[in-house]
Amino acid sequence: MTLKSHLTSDTAACCWIPLFALRCETARRPELASLPVALLSPDDSRRVWQVAPLARRAGVKPGMTVSQAIGLCPSLKLCEPDPVHYDEQFSQIVTALVTVSPVVEPVELGRAYVGTDGLERLYGSPQQIVEEIQMRSAECGMRNFSEGSFAPRASNVHSALRIPHSALRVGWGRGKFVAWVAATRAKPGETVLVPAGREATFLASQPLAVLPLDPDTHRRLLQLGVKTLGALVALPEDAVVSQFGGAGRQLWRLAAGLVAEPVVGRIVPEPIVAALTFFTPVGERDLLAHALDKLVDRALGDPRRSGWRVQVVRVHAELEHGASWLAAATLKDPSATRERIAAPLKTQLERSPPAGAVERLVVEFTAFTPGTAELQLFTRDAGAAARAGRRRALQSAAREIALRIRRPMLYHIIEVQPWSRLPERRYALIDFEP
Repeated sequence: MTLKSHLTSDTAACCWIPLFALRCETARRPELASLPVALLSPDDSRRVWQVAPLARRAGVKPGMTVSQAIGLCPSLKLCEPDPVHYDEQFSQIVTALVTVSPVVEPVELGRAYVGTDGLERLYGSPQQIVEEIQMRSAECGMRNFSEGSFAPRASNVHSALRIPHSALRVGWGRGKFVAWVAATRAKPGETVLVPAGREATFLASQPLAVLPLDPDTHRRLLQLGVKTLGALVALPEDAVVSQFGGAGRQLWRLAAGLVAEPVVGRIVPEPIVAALTFFTPVGERDLLAHALDKLVDRALGDPRRSGWRVQVVRVHAELEHGASWLAAATLKDPSATRERIAAPLKTQLERSPPAGAVERLVVEFTAFTPGTAELQLFTRDAGAAARAGRRRALQSAAREIALRIRRPMLYHIIEVQPWSRLPERRYALIDFEP
């Protein structure tokens, strides 16, 4: 492992469970396993999100509208999404992976990278490291059941994970891209390992779609007759760059196995959580937005946030009839003010509101950045501002500034000659004495 600002690892194991959310639903409702099923999108209830194989065979594809999907498959079973449950299940897997390696990078629901540099001293060969990953995943609840033999989840136990171990696919190689492609080539319950130095050979036969391509670039490459990574690498790098710019260089180097993007571990902070339970379920957006403001204020007043600005915030709601709603935001400019923290959550609430009445609303601050020197002087008194009033908090902060900087930096504006036409004479600055 390399210790920089984060833990990193050049070799990676990609752990992937396709259709993770749909598998979570099938796991707790085993009767769905034999039906054509589709999950509705958490962001747009008019479209389908994840589609079971039986529904795919009937022509249903992710992103279709509900009316299109039902037109192709009249027997289609539509399920309301429960994103909070899916997130809880995936968190269990991530927690299990951390017991194997301190360098774990979750990417999306159902996919995470495990850094494996140095683990050979603990577990042995790459194959033995992967076996350890699979074993720890099984210990977190992923039993080696066959598809369709899941035990139903108790309605009041969200933590019972019943996704079969056979659903996990693992790819190992140098860099995240090689590990990801290897995972996509692995059969369910199996592993594909790419030995060091064999990256280019392995990638050459892979289809173009494994690259992170936008639709226009994909279309243009197909028009040039490029269908595999090997065909792309056969083109001169300079020619690809002239056609596609800097993005083309990155794609060419990925296809050639020359880019080994490291796994970047994260230090998981202790989240700050504020929750509100409604005695009568609430469905009005204005009331939910008001409750959201109150919860953000409550979380900001937590003493653990002192000296830190919020970078990642999320809100989730428990709805009637067991469904849920989840929204998250990463702030480009971390903040310690309620308006800036709550704004992106309110936008998501307006664009994609909960599909039912809310019984419980929870706000979580999950990532932080240090405050500036000025913010740190004031955030210590954020709790005091709420408890004893803003003036007392300001007085305390002013005294601390004077002690640190050794000269006053706060001033009163007072009116001295209100009749004067010159602003400089009308007002004067005097030191603020707490």
